[in-house]
Parts: sequence; C-alpha cells; structure tokens
Amino acid sequence: MSERPTTPLLDTVHLPADLRKLPQDKLRQLADELRQEMVDAVSVTGGHLGAGLGVIELTVALHYLFDTPRDKLIWDVGHQAYPHKILTGRRDRIRTLRQGGGLSGFTRRAESEYDPFGAAHASTSISAGLGMAVARDLVGEDYHVICVIGDGSMSAGMAYEAMNNAGSMGKRLIVILNDNDMSIAPPVGALSAYLARRLSGRTYSRMRDLWDWIAERMPQRMARTIRRAFVHGMGFLTGGTLFEQLGFEYVGPIDGHNLNHLLPVLKNVRDNEKGATLVHVVTKKGKGYPPAEASDDKYHGVVKFDVATGAQAKSKSTTPSFTKVFGESLTKEARKDKKIVAITAAMPSGTGLDIFAREFPDRCFDVGIAEQHAVTFAAGLAANGFKPFAAIYSTFLQRAYDQVVHDVAIQKLPVRFAIDRAGLVGADGPTHAGSFDVAYLSCLPGLVVMAAADESELVHMVATAASIDDRPSAFRYPRGDGTGAPLPEGKPLEIGRGRIVREGNAVAILSFGARLGECLKAADDLAAQGFSATVADARFAKPLDRDLILRLAREHEVIVTVEEGSVGGFSSHVLELLAREGALERGVKLRPMTLPDIFIEQDTPAAMYVAAGLDSRAIVAKVLAALGKDARGVVRRA
Repeated sequence: MSERPTTPLLDTVHLPADLRKLPQDKLRQLADELRQEMVDAVSVTGGHLGAGLGVIELTVALHYLFDTPRDKLIWDVGHQAYPHKILTGRRDRIRTLRQGGGLSGFTRRAESEYDPFGAAHASTSISAGLGMAVARDLVGEDYHVICVIGDGSMSAGMAYEAMNNAGSMGKRLIVILNDNDMSIAPPVGALSAYLARRLSGRTYSRMRDLWDWIAERMPQRMARTIRRAFVHGMGFLTGGTLFEQLGFEYVGPIDGHNLNHLLPVLKNVRDNEKGATLVHVVTKKGKGYPPAEASDDKYHGVVKFDVATGAQAKSKSTTPSFTKVFGESLTKEARKDKKIVAITAAMPSGTGLDIFAREFPDRCFDVGIAEQHAVTFAAGLAANGFKPFAAIYSTFLQRAYDQVVHDVAIQKLPVRFAIDRAGLVGADGPTHAGSFDVAYLSCLPGLVVMAAADESELVHMVATAASIDDRPSAFRYPRGDGTGAPLPEGKPLEIGRGRIVREGNAVAILSFGARLGECLKAADDLAAQGFSATVADARFAKPLDRDLILRLAREHEVIVTVEEGSVGGFSSHVLELLAREGALERGVKLRPMTLPDIFIEQDTPAAMYVAAGLDSRAIVAKVLAALGKDARGVVRRA
C-alpha cells in the first residue's frame, strides 16, 4: 500500500496562534516550507527576495514565542516582512504582492492587525517602538514591543537617536539587530550562542542588579567607575560595548538560522522584565535559495524569475533606463572635470552611480542609509571647491530637507541633486512615489529646479548642473525605461529657458517633466477634433521661463499645465506669475494638472497615471472642458 501523503505543516498554519500549537521540533520543517513558499510567490510577483529569505527562522521564532498581535512586532525595513505576511493570514493573497489591488510590499497598518506600524523607509522601528512602549506604560497595559531592524537600517542616525532615548528612559523594549552582511560581528558559533543564552538569562540579570546595588551605595565617582567596568567587561566579552553605553542590555551575536540558538535566547529576553535589550542576530541574505545566496545584491529586489534556475525575466525594452542614462552622462562629465564627485545613500546601483564608481572609485562615496549626512557631506565638498552630485531618490530626499535648506540653500553651495524616481513608481506604491520634490525644492530661494522630459534632456541637464557653480541645483527624472530619444553630447541649457515642441494657436499645453509624451499624444487627439495645440516643455520650475509663459498666455485661450508632482509645485508657480502679471484678468484660462491630493495605491505606472488623471485622454478632457466643449468638440450649454 502506498503511504498517504502528509499535509504540509504550512497548510495548517493560518495565523500565529496555529504556529504556537506546534511542538518545537516541528519548527525546522515549517521554516523550510515557509522558505519555499516565499521563493515560489516572489518568482510570480517579483519584489524583495534576499532580505525575507534571511529572516525565515527569525520570523518563525518570534511568532512562536511572542503573543502577536497583542505583542507589537515591527519590521524595519518592511520588505523583510514577506514571511511574516504569509504566517499572519495573508498567504492566500501573497501572489498579489505589489500588484494593483494586492498586498503591499511593505508592512502596512491598514492591511493587517499584525502590522502595528508601516515601514517602507529605513530606520524608523526603534522610534516607533519606543512610542508604543511609552503608550503601553502610560495606560498600564502589559505587552512586548519588538523591533526587528536590519538590511542596512542601522547605518542611519535616526536608529541611534532612538536607542539613545530608549536607553535613557529604561522602558521595556526589545530590539533585534538583523545583521545580514556580517558588518558588525565576527563569525558566530557555539561559544557565542552559549554566551548569548547566559547573558540573556536570569543569572546575568541578577549579577547586573548586584553591581548596580553596590554602585548605588558608593560615592558618585566610584559608582561611575564600577558601572563602567562592568559594561566594558561585558562589552569586551561580547562586542556589545556601544549598545551597552546607549543603555541597552546586549545579547549576542547568535546564528539567526539556528532555531536551537534563537529560541532559548529569545525566550530569556521575552521573560526579562527590565529595560531595553538588543539581541544581535547574524543572518545571510538569500539564505536557503542558492541563486540568491550566491548573488545577494542582484536578488535583493527581483522581477519575475524561474525558481529552478534563478534566471530573472529579461526586459523587452530596447531603450536604456533614465537611471542608466544619468550614470553614463555623469561619468562622461567627470572625465572632463576632475572636481566632479558623486554621493549615494546606500543605493549605488539604484541611482546608476555603480557606473560612475567603476571608472572613478575614489570619487564616488556611499554613505549608507543616511540621507541627512549625505547632503551635508556634499555641502562640505562643495564648500571646498568640488562639484558634488548627490544622487538620491525623490522620496528619500524628503528625509534630508532641513539639510537642503540649512546646509545647502542658505549658504548657496553648488550641490547638484540628481533626483531619481520622480513621479509615480509602480509596485512600491505611495511610500516611494516622487510626488513632492518640486514643491519642497522650488520654494527655496536661489535653487535651480529642472525636470527631464526624455533621455536627451536628461543628458543636457547633467551637463547643466555640472556648469552651475554659484548656487545649488536639482534635476528630476522618472524610474524605468526611456522613450528612445537619441542621446546627444551633453551641453548646458540656458538657465530658466523652456522650449516650444509643437506650434499651435487654440490652446497651449505646458509640460514639466516626463509627461511630455502624453501631452504630444493629447495634441494629436485635439488636432483630430479640429483644435490646434501648442506643446511646450518648461524644463525649469525655477527659475520659470516667464517670457515663454507670458507669450503662451497672450496667444492662447487656454493653458493647461501638466506635471507629475503634487499641488504646490510647478503649476502653482505658473499661476502666481500669471496672476502677478495680470494675465488672468485679460482672459487666459489656466487649468493645472497635478497629482491629485491623495496617496495613489500601487499598480503599474501606466495604470497609476490613469488613476491620477495625467494620461493623454485626461489632458484632452481638461482642454475641452476649459473650452466649454464635450469630448466630441460640441459646444456645451451653459
């Protein structure tokens, strides 16, 4: 007789409560099944693969030992949380990950009670966790707060600010440092696991209490010496001196893939009712899937791939991405000017600076997930005569706004901001959309703000930024493949001058950025209905091309501005100019088209722009409405 097939353990685990019913000796099997499920799911959807594979065992151990969702489990960055999603009632939707209407690629409060805090940007978990711990104590509740911080998040200053605050407050908080690149700890093994168990147990806690009791009864200077000796002694033994100095009990390092090491340590930490504890867990990105283990950089974020071979689906596009065009253009400029240097905040390949770094390794600086530092570091370079290009995603530059204002703009230092991921970015959703940079940069005195309509314009804007030596500048460009425009030799543009792309006489469509192609399609559709449209590319939001805009106002009944940014950006500056010059009173109708005043959910970029009302059909409808006509060109009754 053939054996009856056994039901996979994962099929019996719908929520963490089901997991906690399993005997401990079954957790290894569950972890293996969870790893396979994650690989299969991401092969269908694409997304972040390596980081999630590295925390499989940690995810199982945490949900096994802690009473989630009553205990608050925060993942930082949230793209580590795919296994967490599978174990918390979302397995049936995991193949909708990062798709329109599907699961977010990050933790999200609105998605599940098991996601107590949304985390799509790095280094927020300890601050949020401390807030939750304080809230818990203020109302007299009793639950654990656990922050899992990793995948480079500890390179940001915010994490240390939070630890400094948490350690001084003495609140009960558990921080798990997921060290997945071996950057902090030496290789771990049986000895470190033994020490971790001892240091997380009650004996060590009582010994520490004894030292504190002795210190309290000594003169102040001697008490400081006693406490310092204890901390340094334990730090010498474990490597945790920095964290102990910040007020955390340090435990580790331990092997994050060995459940026999993880479970007793986490149980001891859970049962310790005193203060803040940091557990140092060493993991390997891509663990358990050989292609990801062999190339963790290429498998950090993936498109759809073949599980058997690891081969990722190849792009069908024949045009280079905007990011690649930027990287190559900057490299060409750097060959001509030895003062050009480049800065990235932990995104060398994402910003195209890996291209620059291959040729100029001594002039390219990766500062880690530290955008504030990146901007002021660039300012320091500029102050000493260099030409820094700070290549930072639009959504991440938000984190350094004070530095842009205080350290760059006020001092008129010629830092060049290369702003990738402008506009809507697709699967990463609203947390990564480049919606606000035009508004928050173009309000700053003296800062030049440009947007590239296509690859050709981007090449020229890199050259333009390189030529601006008396003030800061910024140029923005979208994610994804270019339009196929020819790539010229870069030449500086005249500052504050746009261009007419197509001449017409009835209406004017004034584009700022990469919606120019949709504007030209709209002009074609309008021409088919008998309306001649001028299409202009503004190029600059600051300084505005006032001559071009006022000419459009004189010669056309309607001006429609189109930009892939929020309210308060380019169109607001155009409106102010026309109002100040009296053009609105003379009869021109201005109709701004911006991103709507909502956060647009993940989907394909094309679908997101349709939802935003920034596609060619929406532009045509806006023009016709301004002219008082319907979609067939028929005059509408008042």
